[in-house]
Amino acid sequence: MTEHPLPPIPRTGIGVDVHAWSDQPRPLYLGGLLFEGERGLAGHSDADPVAHAAADALFSAAGVGDLGTHFGTDRPEFANASGTDLLKEAVRIIMEAGFDVGNIAVQLIANRPKFGPRRAESEAVLSAAAGAPVSVSATTTDGLGMTGRGEGVAAIATAVVVKRPGGQ
Repeated sequence: MTEHPLPPIPRTGIGVDVHAWSDQPRPLYLGGLLFEGERGLAGHSDADPVAHAAADALFSAAGVGDLGTHFGTDRPEFANASGTDLLKEAVRIIMEAGFDVGNIAVQLIANRPKFGPRRAESEAVLSAAAGAPVSVSATTTDGLGMTGRGEGVAAIATAVVVKRPGGQ
């Protein structure tokens, strides 16, 4: 009897990223986009929680660590790095581990800025960085928790990856 190889089974991962509003003047990046005139977020890189959560979800799905493992504050080369560059690097890392990206979905949680008018632009930028479809939705927490009190911004992402046949 000849054995038939099983088809590749998709793997899912979850990523979460949270940043407080910065006390220092800095630009605000969300979903790979600059929001002119908005107060920025504190962080080692550009503090883009949407892009960071997407990258973290990829790492989780592939089982290759997390955002801190690859881009932690002990890595000076990632100081002020753009979230889209980190997402591209995350894709490179998981591909090197033998995985392809299926898709990524991100939920932005924030009171401001209004994200909906720039959603399609963000999805295009993040999809280009990931080399796969990225969808972004946004919500508020109706005044509850740190995002509701206006202390910062959060994002939660899920990613689907598939092990390439013969992948490492």
